[in-house]
Amino acid sequence: MNTHTVSAHDAKGHVTASTPAHYVLPGTTAGSRRLARAWLRLALAALLGSGLFSVLLVLARTPGINTLLPGGDFFRVALVVHVDLSVLVWFVAIAGMLWSLNLRPAIAPGTRLAAQLAWALCAAGALGMALAPFIDSGAAIMANYIPMIDSAAFRAALLVFAAGGLLLVLLTMICTVPIGPAVDGTGALRFGLHASAVAAAVALLAFGWSVLAMPAGLPADAYYEILYWGGGHALQFTWTLLMLVSWLVLVHACGGQVPLSPRIVLLLFTLALAGVFVTPLAYLMHDISSVEHRNMHTWAMRLGGGMAIAPLMLAVLLGLAPLRRLAPNLRPLRAAVLASLLLFVAGGLIGLTINGSNVRIPAHYHGSIVGVTLALMGMVYWLLPKLGYAAPSDRMAVLQPWLFGGGQLLHIIGLMWSGGYGVQRKVAGAEQVLRSTGEIAGMGLMGLGGLLAIAGGMLFALVVIRAMRGAPAALTERRRDGTA
Repeated sequence: MNTHTVSAHDAKGHVTASTPAHYVLPGTTAGSRRLARAWLRLALAALLGSGLFSVLLVLARTPGINTLLPGGDFFRVALVVHVDLSVLVWFVAIAGMLWSLNLRPAIAPGTRLAAQLAWALCAAGALGMALAPFIDSGAAIMANYIPMIDSAAFRAALLVFAAGGLLLVLLTMICTVPIGPAVDGTGALRFGLHASAVAAAVALLAFGWSVLAMPAGLPADAYYEILYWGGGHALQFTWTLLMLVSWLVLVHACGGQVPLSPRIVLLLFTLALAGVFVTPLAYLMHDISSVEHRNMHTWAMRLGGGMAIAPLMLAVLLGLAPLRRLAPNLRPLRAAVLASLLLFVAGGLIGLTINGSNVRIPAHYHGSIVGVTLALMGMVYWLLPKLGYAAPSDRMAVLQPWLFGGGQLLHIIGLMWSGGYGVQRKVAGAEQVLRSTGEIAGMGLMGLGGLLAIAGGMLFALVVIRAMRGAPAALTERRRDGTA
């Protein structure tokens, strides 16, 4: 296994540009561990909940099996809850876990209480969204980024979750440890985490701006589509920055040397963040219901993300290339990075082929989003021993990223294949109107890949739960922190 050499320093103690950078997140404290563990539990609960709904979702679109299930309304409700849990709640909870590690070691009791309140609001909101379809029925609205169930219970739950997210972002921005004058690997990662919080703050600003600028008299589907478009695009910068941070941490943890200095990494993070500031310009320059407004957000995401991701992705591959035999506890980390790269690239390439409104669109964003998810799953594996749990090192932990990523790859290939026949998105059952053998085969491949990906997601939950329950260190840490 490759190991890092000790970094040389100049006369003032600064790391020189010619030495390998050590991309290591800051050490944890008792307070940060408590918060990080709480956010991890919420992320795990969201993933398990989304998995239950995704089983119903995939079966509702699989030829043959879908005839045994209720019609399109059943599919749409399952899709709403699945997306909100697996994308919105999962990502916010993982962001809360990572941001907790970047807080100042000593924070005031009132701030600590506010951090706990942020978690409680997000947890209550997530539970309310999952239960809303069963206690207050309403029409499913397939809005991009945050699909909705048009009911008072779901709207209230989402508002509670948003309040928790707002409090989390404000605390992160106020209480983050400064980078310092000497930019080393840890400082660059701190900047990346802080930049992701800034992007989240811009997204929340955009959501509020959309509410105030919304034209009157719109139907519900148009209202929510416009409401979430600007903020939803801004949130993608948050998740992308967290993915980039994760890649660097995991490659370094495996013993790889990323051939980029911390200052170059900081520059790339800055480029990734710069695109998010097009968001307020889009609101100032164009009416929120205009095509120009929509296109400006899309352009900013492609430009800002592409300029930062491509060079960092190449550097990550170069850092992993020399690695051969790794210790058992490092193999899951390498598998997560490689699977993440594969899915993210596949999603990006599919995005170049989109023409019209068909299932190639979900194929594109499923690839990109799952690429981010896999990187964050790898971060969870890396963080488990630092939070007082066991380090996953068995074959299941190595298999999980490939099962989840491979299933999702089949899923998006099936969607792309069917999109070539014009199969429409956001429909299920007979509404798909599958006429040819090619269309049926493509959607069948989608269903098979989706089921494999669900198995991979459940396997991740199993691996993490085993690590959380199987380590004596976890119990010791809980008792010491008073969280048992």
